[in-house]
Amino acid sequence: MNKKEKIWICLAIISFVVLLSNGCRNKVQHSDGSGNPVAQIKDPLPSWNDTDNKKAIISFVGKITDESSPDFVRPAERIATFDNDGTLWSEQPMYFQFIFTFDRIKALAPKHPEWKVKQPFKAVLEGDITTVMNSGIAAINELVMATSADCTSEEFALVVKDWLAAARHPKTGKPYTEMVFQPMLELLTYLRDNGFKTFIISGGGVEFMRPWTEMVYGIPPEQVVGTSFKLKYEMHDGKPAIVQLPEVNFVDDNDGKPVGIYQYIGRRPIASFGNSDGDFEMLQYTKEGSGLRLGALVHHTDDKREWAYDRKSPYGRLDKALDSAQTNGWMLIDMKKDWKIIYAFEKK
Repeated sequence: MNKKEKIWICLAIISFVVLLSNGCRNKVQHSDGSGNPVAQIKDPLPSWNDTDNKKAIISFVGKITDESSPDFVRPAERIATFDNDGTLWSEQPMYFQFIFTFDRIKALAPKHPEWKVKQPFKAVLEGDITTVMNSGIAAINELVMATSADCTSEEFALVVKDWLAAARHPKTGKPYTEMVFQPMLELLTYLRDNGFKTFIISGGGVEFMRPWTEMVYGIPPEQVVGTSFKLKYEMHDGKPAIVQLPEVNFVDDNDGKPVGIYQYIGRRPIASFGNSDGDFEMLQYTKEGSGLRLGALVHHTDDKREWAYDRKSPYGRLDKALDSAQTNGWMLIDMKKDWKIIYAFEKK
């Protein structure tokens, strides 16, 4: 090798190293909240189609995590709230907690012969769901409270976990914990990777959700806010325990959601995701804060891979919020158009 060839080889190596280092610097753009840069290399939302909504979410995260951006949000204020039913997992043919409640009533029925003639228990035992759902919220609450009667919080958590392990969805035959939306799981991870703290704000029962949300969503029980019943502390079989009382404590739905956010989180979210009129006030509360904000509704439009419904559905009705989405600047996530897959099991 002559001197001229050696010079060319050295120049080529230097150029390659410079290009490589520049490429690495270009990939590192954002802070995850710990002061460490987050490398934007892979597609953070691979189950999303390359639509305007996906681009808008990524743009939002990019702006609020870029310390040089006027929209930068310090990590402590990066709060994102998510409804559960219809937003993170399916809610058809009815809310999954209702199915759990009906199964639990049937399992407990041998100890309660009076239920055979007492409504709404009688309707549950006879499979008359129409009568149950027409009986009113007070009657449904009575059913829900009966599922945890005489149970400590730990005992009820085991009941829920056992049911989830055994029960199967009537349409897909899958465990209910597999009826979660893969694109939303990716969104939760993406936000947390960028310094967000993610919360569930749901009209569902908090005691029903907390036993499994960390395993399924990566959201620990202390970050789950839901409808709750009053509790008391007592000695149970000689041990200190928390026991549920047959009295509603807090309803975390509609205008209760902003109240729950303030009461249990103490910060206004900068991003909120829902799917129904029950999330209207949560999105309104989020978007009316100062600075860059993101409010989004999951619109169920795919009758082949999931269900298509909105205004007329008895579960997850989307009517008022659908009409107000454009005026309020809320993103409408179209399941059919925006998502490549809905459930993880579609990939198998």
